Amino acid sequence: MTFDRFGRHINYLRISLTDKCNLRCVYCMPEDMTFRPRAELLQDDEIDRLVRIFAGLGFHKFRLTGGEPTVRANVVDIVGRIAHTPGVKTVAMTTNGLMLKDLARPLAAAGLARVNVSIDTLNPDKFKKLTRWGKVEDVWAGINAAERAGLHIKLNAVVVRNYNDREDVVDLARLTFYHDWQVRYIEMMPFGDVADFQQAGIVSEEELRQTITAALGPLAPVNDGQLDGEASLYQLAEAMGTLGFISSVTQPFCASCTRARLTADGRLRLCLLREKEVNLMDPLRNGATDTQLEEIIREGIWWKPWGHGLEQNVIPLNRVMSEIGG
Repeated sequence: MTFDRFGRHINYLRISLTDKCNLRCVYCMPEDMTFRPRAELLQDDEIDRLVRIFAGLGFHKFRLTGGEPTVRANVVDIVGRIAHTPGVKTVAMTTNGLMLKDLARPLAAAGLARVNVSIDTLNPDKFKKLTRWGKVEDVWAGINAAERAGLHIKLNAVVVRNYNDREDVVDLARLTFYHDWQVRYIEMMPFGDVADFQQAGIVSEEELRQTITAALGPLAPVNDGQLDGEASLYQLAEAMGTLGFISSVTQPFCASCTRARLTADGRLRLCLLREKEVNLMDPLRNGATDTQLEEIIREGIWWKPWGHGLEQNVIPLNRVMSEIGG
């Protein structure tokens, strides 16, 4: 088991399979984003080895992210090997859903249990504006395919002021009347050279709940207000599904954090909103033994920060979100 100096048991690893994406969402990256050469990213066998090491240290929940993880070659095979690694209990994925129409069934067969699908609006025109390139119909087809494949579904909506913070929020909430899904509203977090835009666009949880309540009725807390991972859960009367609010900026959940992140270029990132990272790629490629890598990971986890420094205007500038994996 792996603990940090605050006594938190860190057992959840989010692995970015690639920094590449087939969309260019305005809150995530510039349209002319330049991606890393493939040789600078973790190779399949390197991912396999690190997963075995992390599982041996007590990590049991793994989530595959990007960029967009489904654009990674051999993604189905990668999922299968992770799912069959001793000690791994759950493999999940965060995806924009564009390729799920074809991949949902083979991913589920390989051992994927859950998908979080990013869909910030159901309005085709707004979706195109937010993503620059995407079609909401393609995402919806992917969600339906995931449901048919038996995957547990959550929908992630990053809320951006003056883009999708009113009727779009309500439209997404209305889905929970008819589907046993969790619709999750995520505060924008400031990163890199799009930080100013992101900070200006933050919409608080309280404001979102007021918008939903005014349109659809009161929200009742779920699980006595206990967080589901990072989300505070609510439910509309007679709804099948739930609504989750992830307020990393205005209501941080650092005390219950159990996660670390492995970037596509082999850095162990200890907090999403802090720049501190541990280089695993160099020792991995320079002949480090599994025992040596374990010690590097343990040492890094021990120094995991308590939380972000946004109140002190400390903004992570070394990466944009697609380079971290969310």
